[in-house]
This record gives sequence, structure tokens and C-alpha cells, in this order.
Amino acid sequence: MKTMATPKSASSFVPSTATMRAIAVLPGQPGTAHLRQVPRPQLNEIPNGRGVLVRVLRVGVDGTDKEINAAEYGQAPPGDDYLIIGHEGFGRVEAVGPEVTELAVGDYVVATVRRPGTSLYDIIGTNDMTTDETYFERGINLRHGYLAEYYVEDVEFVVKVPSGLREIGVLLEPLTVVEKGIAQAYEIQRRLRVWHPRRAAVMGAGTIGLLAAMALRLRGLDVTVFGLRQKPYRNAELLEAIGARYISTKDTPIPEAAKEFGPWDIMFEATGNSFVVFESMQVLGKNGVLVLSSVTGGDNRIEIPADRINLQFVLGNKVMVGTVNANREYFETGVKDMAQCEAQFAGWMERLLTHPVKGIENVEELFRTLTTARDAIKVYCDIAPV
Repeated sequence: MKTMATPKSASSFVPSTATMRAIAVLPGQPGTAHLRQVPRPQLNEIPNGRGVLVRVLRVGVDGTDKEINAAEYGQAPPGDDYLIIGHEGFGRVEAVGPEVTELAVGDYVVATVRRPGTSLYDIIGTNDMTTDETYFERGINLRHGYLAEYYVEDVEFVVKVPSGLREIGVLLEPLTVVEKGIAQAYEIQRRLRVWHPRRAAVMGAGTIGLLAAMALRLRGLDVTVFGLRQKPYRNAELLEAIGARYISTKDTPIPEAAKEFGPWDIMFEATGNSFVVFESMQVLGKNGVLVLSSVTGGDNRIEIPADRINLQFVLGNKVMVGTVNANREYFETGVKDMAQCEAQFAGWMERLLTHPVKGIENVEELFRTLTTARDAIKVYCDIAPV
């Protein structure tokens, strides 16, 4: 791992009610994740009395944060030369503006990530479907994120989490990627008038794959999950605990497993491997939907049976759709599924929180854990007591 530089401006900290601590990077410069003192946000930054001040309690980190620290993408907000990272935030409301009625002090909350641009889709509240070339995403691009002691936000983008879910609330943002993909699959297949999926396959047994399997099990589907690692494997045990089956592709290739456990009505791809995408296309059932959640930025080239795939998709009424970033609708659905999961599989989601790092000041430990931890499902920073 590259050593993280500490800018001069972050070399000392003077506690102040006007400032706070945050973890930031210098966009364009690899390995610059550092702790720095920044202005503490104020409610009056949000117009029309609709602001919410949130005390951040816990923030999850993932491959996106690692890639931003590697300077693969990410830009600072206008007027700053740094970007506060962290898009998987969970916190508690400390104050609300005079026109806020949806939330109260003490409520647990998660804020969405994408902010509106200028397209029609942004205007109607579906900013995750924007056609703009530039994205505004908290903790990712042109907007500061949640790896800080506080943030302030318009209540429109802040979703309440019941207190009974506070221990797992940090998992809501990654779950929304799953919720969006599954919702889009059902929405697309309304065209068939009658579509009752029975079997699903999930490609990948990491954080997103586990959450996808859970969401599909809650909807009553028979779920098969594929991963590379052979049993015994903790992720396989987690999947079997919710009634899904786990198959290592080292033991049984996907096409062979399809003969026994398919055809699959929904396939959810979460491997980060584009080869698996094309392999999945070949075993998707008729009238099926393949949901892609991997963002692959490489230049891999493979040979595929293009004519056969095309023929099967045309004659079999098959669909492939991508899911990334979610709007408020999917955050609210995610809260409902988390509550149902707790009722049906009590304690299961908390088992995904495998690698905590205590204290926002432990920047190097956080990125070292994210980069090198063995068997990590979710790495997260505990900033304040939940």
C-alpha cells in the first residue's frame, strides 16, 4: 500500500466548535488520504429552513474509497482543493431547520449520495438516472462526503432509520444498489403482464452479493450464489443461514449448476469480472433479467459465442440492465427490507459488519484494513458511539 501523505494544513488540530475533523484526499494525487480540520457545517447553509445537521456515527468504506485514494477518479468541490470521502454514512440528527417536519433531533438517519444535476430526470427526483455528463456525488465527486464528524443536508436527501436498526444502519447505502436492481427487474417485466420469478442466481459472494441474496430470499425466491472460494467459508455459512445455497465455481462451473438449479428468472451479477457477465448471459432463463452491478474499468478481452447469445436473448425475451447509485425510493425500500430481515433472520445483517476501525483519527489503519484485511465483508469506521 502506498504511504498516505499528510498535507501541511492537516499537521495539527486545534479543537473548535467552528471546525471538525474529517478524512479527505487531494484529488489527482494518489495515496493522500489524511485527517484534516475543516469548517463545521451550519444549518443555514441549506435554504428555506429545510436543513438537517447530522452527527456522524459510523461510515462504511469500500472499493470506491480505495480507488479515489488511488486518484483513479474524484474531484474536489468548487473552491476547495480537497475532497472529504465516504459515501456510506450513518448518523443521528442533532438539529433541524424551522421548516423540517419529517425528522426530529435524535432520529437515526442515512443520507443518499447522488445530488441533482440539470436533466429532466434530476428535476423529477430520479437523479440516479441523470443524462448529464457530470455527476454530483457526496464523497465521490464534486461534493464532500460523510467521513467527518458532522454533515448538513437538505431533508429531501435524508432518510430515517428506525432505532431498532441502528447497529446495521451503515449497510443501508450498499443495500440500495441491490434494491434498485431488483426493483428495476420487476418494473421491466411488467411488460409480460404475468411474471412471477421463482429462481435466482447471484454471481459473487461479497458484500453486494450477500445483500442481493438476502433481498431475493425475502421475496421468496430459491437463490443460488456463486463464488470462487471453496467451503468451509464464512460467507457460504451466512448464505445457508438464510436458506440460499452456495456453490464454488472451482467445484461446479456455472453452466453445469444451471442444469440442476436453473433456469434462473433473475440473475444478479456482483463479481467485478466482465467474463462472468457473458457467462451469465448464456444461462439466463427465458423471460429472465440479468442485473449488472459491477463497474469494470479495465480492458479485458474475451472470446464469446456472440451469435448464440444474441439469438437466445431475442427469442427468449431476455433483458440485461445495470444498477448503480440509488435515489430516495430505494433507500426507503432498503429500510423495509432491513426490518424484515431482522424479523426473519435476526442478527444476520450484523454479522456482515466484520472489520471495525475505532476513531476517525485512525486513517492509516482504516485504509490498511480496507486494502489488506483477509475475509473482510464490511470495513467501517466508528466515529462516535451508536
